[in-house]
Amino acid sequence: MRRFICSCLLMLALAGPTLPQSAWAQDDDQPQGTISIDDSATRDAAIATRIREILAQLDGYEDVTVTVSAGIVTLRGTTLDGPAAARLTALAGRVEGVVAIENEVTETTDVAKRLNPAAQRFMKRMQQVVAFLPLAGVALGAFAAVVLAGFALARLRWPWDRLAPNAFIADIYRQVIRLGFFVAGLVVALDILGATALLSTILGAAGIIGLAIGFAVRDTVENFIASIMLSIRQPFRPNDTVEIGGDVGNVIRLTSRATILLSFDGNHIRIPNATVFKSRIINFTLNDERRFTADFGVAYDTDLLQAQKLARETLEALSFVLEKPAVNVWIEDLGDSAVTLRCTAWIAQHNTSFVAARSEAIRLVMAAFDTAGIVMPEPTVRVLRPDAAEAAEPAAQGAPPRSPRAGSATAIAAGAIDVAADMEHELEAIVEDERQTARGKDLLRREGPTE
Repeated sequence: MRRFICSCLLMLALAGPTLPQSAWAQDDDQPQGTISIDDSATRDAAIATRIREILAQLDGYEDVTVTVSAGIVTLRGTTLDGPAAARLTALAGRVEGVVAIENEVTETTDVAKRLNPAAQRFMKRMQQVVAFLPLAGVALGAFAAVVLAGFALARLRWPWDRLAPNAFIADIYRQVIRLGFFVAGLVVALDILGATALLSTILGAAGIIGLAIGFAVRDTVENFIASIMLSIRQPFRPNDTVEIGGDVGNVIRLTSRATILLSFDGNHIRIPNATVFKSRIINFTLNDERRFTADFGVAYDTDLLQAQKLARETLEALSFVLEKPAVNVWIEDLGDSAVTLRCTAWIAQHNTSFVAARSEAIRLVMAAFDTAGIVMPEPTVRVLRPDAAEAAEPAAQGAPPRSPRAGSATAIAAGAIDVAADMEHELEAIVEDERQTARGKDLLRREGPTE
């Protein structure tokens, strides 16, 4: 037993010197280097004095105490925040002669001490703002002067109305002038404040926002661009009769978004300008001469040459039909029960109603055919039963000839119907009234150029 106890004591005696070495092992943030043997109390006092002087020059370390013994620095007290306490280790480690650092500084929980620095920072910033106000006032004044000059220049009418082809383009010129002077005023103000680098950031953000908005409202942008092109090219003028994408009517006005037509039924037709710009446009009013067409069906046993001649002479005798281009009649088609003759004639549509002229021409040609005994058969259908095919009457193969209508000779007299363009003029008057109520919103000009 005695031998066992002696052996344990011997082992403890041998392990004893290793314990202080483990206890004093340095962390990564501790000073590195060799410890000299000439350390003294005078050196420790000098290290402590140096660290206190450094902390006295820094804010937030008033409650920190420093003690030094054998080159080991012990820091105690409180700071306003944790990072400030952590910085003490690096700061003390830079002093010559420091062997190790014991940082026991903690973050304070005193409400008054935590709020005082925030109040001081606020007051300091308020003082900076007050000192900055005169320079900001000069920059704001320069910005306002440049912007007001741009708005005054854009407000002038004679230069922009003279340079632009229409009022819509003139307004675009004015908007561009205002925007240009606004950007120029912003550049001048930022240059006075010494913050021109901020302009690139603002313009970059504006470009990104503009691109996003452009994708979001691309239909509106497309209509706007189409409005500019249509107002410059003017494929039609006010009150022109046009056909756009199958819609027919008189042009009321062209706005920045749509073209508005008045149909022959008195209805408004609003077509987006992007659609108008890409569609096939038929302008019926641009030329005074206009051709109308009428088809007539005659029986197969008719003398077609005589029927053509009679139709041509009837149309040529009409007072509202022009001599040139000449009237024309030809065989258009062979139907199930009739031969189709197509008749065409030209009128001066600015003085003659197109609808009334065509109606009168059809009436007179039909009357001439009746007087001459030219049959215009109705469509017939022949139905055969299998058990009675041989009994089918030959007369069922065609309609019986019609006798001329009574009084047809007197119906040929021309001039019984007024074909003056009164109906078209009435429609034009409605369009003019519509244009008067919406004055200033039309991009079309009667005297403007057309493509």
